[in-house]
Amino acid sequence: MKIEEVRAVVTGAARGLGRYFATALVREGARVVAGDINAAGLRILRAEPRVSGGSLTVSTVDVASEESVLAFVELAARELGGINVVINNAGILRDGALVTQEDASVRRLPLMQWSKVIDVNLTGQFLVAREAAARMVESGTRDGVIVNVSSLARAGNVGQSNYSASKAGLDACTRTWALELAPHGIRVGGVAPGVIDTPIIEGISGPVLESLVRSIPLGRMGTPEEIWQAVRFILSCEFFTGRTIEVDGGASMG
Repeated sequence: MKIEEVRAVVTGAARGLGRYFATALVREGARVVAGDINAAGLRILRAEPRVSGGSLTVSTVDVASEESVLAFVELAARELGGINVVINNAGILRDGALVTQEDASVRRLPLMQWSKVIDVNLTGQFLVAREAAARMVESGTRDGVIVNVSSLARAGNVGQSNYSASKAGLDACTRTWALELAPHGIRVGGVAPGVIDTPIIEGISGPVLESLVRSIPLGRMGTPEEIWQAVRFILSCEFFTGRTIEVDGGASMG
């Protein structure tokens, strides 16, 4: 698939990797509808000099809401004249240990904290993929691509049982959807970033971040551009499907 032929929806596009994916696609000639629950962030994206003159539409969407996703995908299909690419990037963090000892009491991870992450990171990706794939099948699109953004944490990480479960589940969906959609000419791939220099790391304390970086064999954080290169490969390589590419500086080898 040539990037200039891409008609994409990108979720979680108001900041971080999603914002980078949306601007990179537009910059290379793709047509993009960018969605996020963060309306202010979308306005900033729309004003980006890097997308000036390109084809970019922004729309608020709560991926955890079926009604919101239905409206978002309908708008995207109308604006783009059909969808052939999904970048399933929306995701949140609500970290916490399963149980934590606090003096004489034990604190339990609240169900709401677990459910919110699963709702956004897994159910949300399912809803967007389902609706976009249905439209691709209905329209007879034979060159569709869905890219799911996973994480190094998919293998498990202390304090992130909800996040890790959501990303591991998304990996399973990547393989399952690739098998189910292959007869329709739709490919599904994933990318699993490690520690990437985006605004999400601002909430990590200095010592913890330093420890994370020391654990990376290449000795540094990754950049959004390096993750985009993996996404771009999935879009362009028409014999790739059903796998998740790790882009983590070698961290998953440990």
